[in-house]
Amino acid sequence: MYIYRLRRRPETCKSRLQRAKYKWLLPFFALEWVWDWLSYLLGNWAFLEVIEYLGTFSILFGVILYFAESGDRDKQKHYQAWQVINTAQGKGGSGGRKEALQELAADHIDLVGVDVSDAFLQGVRLSEANLARANLRSADVRVGVFERADLEYADLTSANIRGGSLAKANLQYAVFTDGDLNGCNLSEADCEDADFSRVDLRNCELKNLKWKGIKDLKLANVSGVKDAPEGFIAWAMQHGAVAIESDAEWQAAIEKEQGK
Repeated sequence: MYIYRLRRRPETCKSRLQRAKYKWLLPFFALEWVWDWLSYLLGNWAFLEVIEYLGTFSILFGVILYFAESGDRDKQKHYQAWQVINTAQGKGGSGGRKEALQELAADHIDLVGVDVSDAFLQGVRLSEANLARANLRSADVRVGVFERADLEYADLTSANIRGGSLAKANLQYAVFTDGDLNGCNLSEADCEDADFSRVDLRNCELKNLKWKGIKDLKLANVSGVKDAPEGFIAWAMQHGAVAIESDAEWQAAIEKEQGK
C-alpha cells in the first residue's frame, strides 16, 4: 500500500558527484541523482496519492459487492443443479445428478417430488434431505446414506439400496416393493404404512425399528436380520415374510406365489 510522506529536495548534481571517491563511480552517482529527483517529483504529486486511495476504495467496494451478491450466486448455483437433475430425468447413469442432489441437500433445499428413477447414484449422501414423494424407481443407490431423511410417500420400487443407511429416516407410506435393502441400516426408521413386499431385507440392522404399522411384508426376505425388535420376526412371518438364505430358493418362492 502506498504511504504518502513529504520528500526532501535532493542535493545538486555537483554535490552528489563530489561524494564519489573514484572517477569510475561518477556514472553511478549521476544515475542515482536522477532517480532521486524522479522519486522526489512523483512523491510530491498529489494525483498519485488520490489514485492510491481510489484503488483502496475499489477493493473495499469489491468485497462489499461480493457479500451483497452471495444470495444471487446461491440461486444461480441451485438453478444449475436443478437443470442437471431435470435434463437427465428418466435416463440411466449419473449425469452429474449425484453431485447436484448432494449440493442442494447440503444447502437445505427441498427435494420434494424429485425424479431420479433409473439413475446411478451409488454412494449418494442425502442425510436429512426432504425427499417426500420422490421417484427413485429402479435407481442404483447402493451404500447411499439417507439418515434422518424424509422419504414419506417416496417410490423406491426395485431400487437398490444394498449396504446403505436409512437410520432414523421417515419411511411412512414409502414403497420399496422388489427393492434390494440387503445389509441396510434401518435403525429407528419409521415404517408406518410402508410397503416392503418382496424386498430383500437380509442382514439388515433393525434396532428400534418402528415396524408395527408396516403395510405389507409379503415374501420379504428377513433372513439374518440383526437386532430385530421383540415380536417383529414372528409378526413378519405371520404376514407372509420369509427367511431364506439362498437367492435361488427365494426367487423360486416368489415365482411360485406369482404363478398361483
